[in-house]
Amino acid sequence: MGDMLKDKVAIVTGSGRGIGSGIAKLFAAEGAKVVVNDLGGAVDGTGVSNSPADEVVNEIKDAGGEAVANYDSVATMEGGENIVKTALDNYGRLDIVVTPAGILRDRMVFNMTEDEWDAVIAVHLKGTFTVCKFASILFRQQRSGCIITFSSTSGLYGNTGQSNYGAAKDGIAGFTRAVARDMGRYGARVNGISPGANSRMTATVPDSARQIRAASGIQGAAAARPLDLRREPEDIAPFVTWLASDEAKDVNGYIFHVTGGEISLMNNPESVRTLSKQGRWTVEEIAAMFPGTIGMDMVNPAPPQAPRQ
Repeated sequence: MGDMLKDKVAIVTGSGRGIGSGIAKLFAAEGAKVVVNDLGGAVDGTGVSNSPADEVVNEIKDAGGEAVANYDSVATMEGGENIVKTALDNYGRLDIVVTPAGILRDRMVFNMTEDEWDAVIAVHLKGTFTVCKFASILFRQQRSGCIITFSSTSGLYGNTGQSNYGAAKDGIAGFTRAVARDMGRYGARVNGISPGANSRMTATVPDSARQIRAASGIQGAAAARPLDLRREPEDIAPFVTWLASDEAKDVNGYIFHVTGGEISLMNNPESVRTLSKQGRWTVEEIAAMFPGTIGMDMVNPAPPQAPRQ
């Protein structure tokens, strides 16, 4: 057992399995008291079960740590409030919130249903807000606290068939940057993780879909990955643990990509090329100037393909 998070109380959403489970267990090993939140549903969000959260709690206790299970859905305001209340009722305080809970309902945008859109946005984007909103009330009062959200390269870069997931994850990146500015003045900090790890969510993407993307010249999130790393879910936990500790007390408002043995600081959006003139541009001027300036070396991430026979 370590002591990097000694006497801290943490919430980890979706921590009955995968990345969240690894974080919850390492937090406990480093001295934190952990609320293990998990609805226990399938990858698409359907169904409920207490078993995933209970199993992680039992593992933590068997290893000498402290943890309690919570089975609320992050997708409702009541659920978010109850998750925070679980920490207060059991441990009397809250110091850390980590929000990796998520589902997948992949579909090309022209086939996507309203329910598939709403469900993914609700769990990822609203689910980040519901827990962070109630935690932030406490953090503002106590003038301390740490929030670690979960974005994705599918949102930061884009990935075919994931418009709902990508929109939610890029929204979380924006949420993170905004809330870091809301809460920094009160001594709380907010950062985000873009994880690269094999999990039951990534396992739902069939090899055939990956092959079709590659054959079509479609650049997904993986196109930015130069290394073939092992990408285990547990590989994300050490950096999240450090980021949640007092060692990272001055880190606020940033997004990090973590995969295997690699940790990357992601850039904030910034201008790459600019066209400027006095007054308003005309359409003709833009047509003349764009190709050799802003448009120079642009690559289409999904070039047109001939219709399938």
